[in-house]
Amino acid sequence: MLFNTSLIALVLFVVIAVAIAQTIKIIPQQHAWVVERLGRYHKTLTPGPSLVVPFIDRIAHRHVLKEIPLDVPSQVCITRDNTQLQVDGVLYFQVTDPVKASYGSSNFVFAITQLSQTTLRSVIGKLELDKTFEERELINHSIVNALDEAAANWGVKVLRYEIKDLTPPKEILHAMQAQITAEREKRALIAASEGKKQEQINLASGAREAAIQKSEGEKQAAINQAQGQAAATLAVAEANACAIQQIAAAIQSAGGSDAVNLKIAEQYISAFGNLAKAGNTLIVPANLSDMSALIASALAIVKQGK
Repeated sequence: MLFNTSLIALVLFVVIAVAIAQTIKIIPQQHAWVVERLGRYHKTLTPGPSLVVPFIDRIAHRHVLKEIPLDVPSQVCITRDNTQLQVDGVLYFQVTDPVKASYGSSNFVFAITQLSQTTLRSVIGKLELDKTFEERELINHSIVNALDEAAANWGVKVLRYEIKDLTPPKEILHAMQAQITAEREKRALIAASEGKKQEQINLASGAREAAIQKSEGEKQAAINQAQGQAAATLAVAEANACAIQQIAAAIQSAGGSDAVNLKIAEQYISAFGNLAKAGNTLIVPANLSDMSALIASALAIVKQGK
């Protein structure tokens, strides 16, 4: 009898413990639990402790409200110019409405994956091969717009889509590599020719500047030389004028005329003395033996000059 009482008490304790565990629910942060009561939606439990009715209420769905990355499987897409591309990407989404996520689709993750693949094939099919590498932003934006519109009924917000890799066939890769190599060689040749052209321009410009500087220097040298010669001529003329003025003043003084006459006579006689050194022919006056007559002739010349 005592054993039966203990067993009943143990069973009651277990039932009470299970009932309490089923009644009190602790929901983690950034999670949402959908509760069904007797098979119908009842409420959504938010983070923190919540109470449910045991054996009547049921946690039907548990959703994570964080941003979730979803790896989109690789697939083959055909471009507008009939080139095959192996494309894979990653999709980022977030559950915004737990009720729609629970009842709007049987599997919203699978639905998003399939829709992203079909949309990607459609967008790639509108672009040529070269554009697919340049228009990644356009591709990502187009996929996000298409998915976001459809996923609104599933309680999901598509945040962004990123293409991880675009892989064309090996033949296309070799052709693209050859094209890139040729383009780089072309740019190198253009750069070298531009460098030579600039070098020739710089040399010509330098020669022109040097010629201009040289001509300017020669011009300035000629000007300086002419100014020096003019200054020298002017100085000589001023010295001669000063000397003539002094001679004229000396002549006007007492005895000046006699001194001039004497000087002229001396130069006259000296000139005849140097005639013999200038050539083989010597012309002398007839009265050279008469020195006084010679001096008188010189003085007569002076008087005539006056």
